[in-house]
Amino acid sequence: MSATAENPPAPAAAATAVATAVVAASVEDRVTARVISDDPLFRKIPVALRFAPAEPLAVRIVFPAGLSPEGTENEWVFPRALLEAGLQAPTGTGDVRVWPCGRVQAVVEFHSPEGVAVIQFDIAALRRFLRRTNAAVTRQA
Repeated sequence: MSATAENPPAPAAAATAVATAVVAASVEDRVTARVISDDPLFRKIPVALRFAPAEPLAVRIVFPAGLSPEGTENEWVFPRALLEAGLQAPTGTGDVRVWPCGRVQAVVEFHSPEGVAVIQFDIAALRRFLRRTNAAVTRQA
């Protein structure tokens, strides 16, 4: 974040305290997801679910560098409410769509100019992550 008239730079000690508080309340879960494709065998991939209290309305899903043609991590940022709602019923109309798939799985579909990726998660892992994000927001309040 850059300093502006609305956000002047904080003194060094205060900035360190703020940074420490944000790091302490950040949430990251590493989960295994499955890439859904035409192939009858699914491919398991490691995924990082991230949340930062500085952006309390957003969550991040980060795919490993080995999955992208550029060899870099691929991070998607979208509303936390979209992920929560998508565990109950199909939701989303833009780049990210989420829906339950049976009682124990959820699908997250990512749309980009390069194509569509369909990823299946265990609902329990997503609910655990969302509980931790809710707890982090409550601690910040």
